[in-house]
Amino acid sequence: MAKYERNPDAIAALEPESYWVTQENGTERPGTGKYLQNKEPGIYVDVVSGEPLFASGDKYESGCGWPSFTKPIEPAHINELRDSSHGMERVEVRSTHGDSHLGHVFPDGPMDRGGLRYCINSASLRFIHRDDMEAEGYGDYLDQVEDVT
Repeated sequence: MAKYERNPDAIAALEPESYWVTQENGTERPGTGKYLQNKEPGIYVDVVSGEPLFASGDKYESGCGWPSFTKPIEPAHINELRDSSHGMERVEVRSTHGDSHLGHVFPDGPMDRGGLRYCINSASLRFIHRDDMEAEGYGDYLDQVEDVT
């Protein structure tokens, strides 16, 4: 099993928007994220720790302006915290090992797939295509990757 941890070198190498989102709890503008329209098969990992977060088969078009997923690929890699900022009550989603701010989870997802919508900033993610997963050390997750339709 791989060891995932908060990587200071990875943090130092982040693009400004990824730093702002993951380290300063920012939110990218809706409709601007590089993974919003991604329909390739693979997994999404934390840009700071590399821990696997979401699979392409759990991604869906929610219309909210950010990549949306019905569930995490590894529930232990997601921390859910109460967020009362901006005059709202929400549930923040952070990576467990990288402690990166990822986005929020809402109870308005597809009911036939659990009813949750993990609304995630592209800037907090790195996508690994199914064809590259084995070489990058994520082969254990190949059976969880489905084509996005």
